Amino acid sequence: MQERTNEEIQQEQEAGPARLHDSRLVRALYLTVGFAAVILGVVGIALPVLPTTPFLLLAAACFARSSPRFHDKLLANRFAGPIILEWTQHRSIRRPVKRWVYLLLALSFGSSILVMPSVWHQAMLAALGIVLVAFIWRIPVRDADTQT
Repeated sequence: MQERTNEEIQQEQEAGPARLHDSRLVRALYLTVGFAAVILGVVGIALPVLPTTPFLLLAAACFARSSPRFHDKLLANRFAGPIILEWTQHRSIRRPVKRWVYLLLALSFGSSILVMPSVWHQAMLAALGIVLVAFIWRIPVRDADTQT
């Protein structure tokens, strides 16, 4: 397991400390929703229409209110952690991540469109892909050298 650097911990603390909910029942509910969101996010890696990042952001928010242990594990993940921190701190996506998103969208939607026998299904997938690209296009980009 990869250890977090002092800089990453400091950035997380600047983003605001995770505050646990007072009720045990509500914490259990947040924990359950968090695990369900992680599962849906992992499934979304393979399925072209199911998004991954929003589910992982939901899981991070739920774990922040229910379990510091799982919240820290999610933020320490070498793939999801930096993306979640970037979103929570700056409400943006790094340029290389955005390029990967476009590439994976093109591959997954392109292969799905080629597999579909019906023209209507192909058109629906193409329209959905265009909507997703437009949505991602609107998310701000923050370059690595920008400190604000």
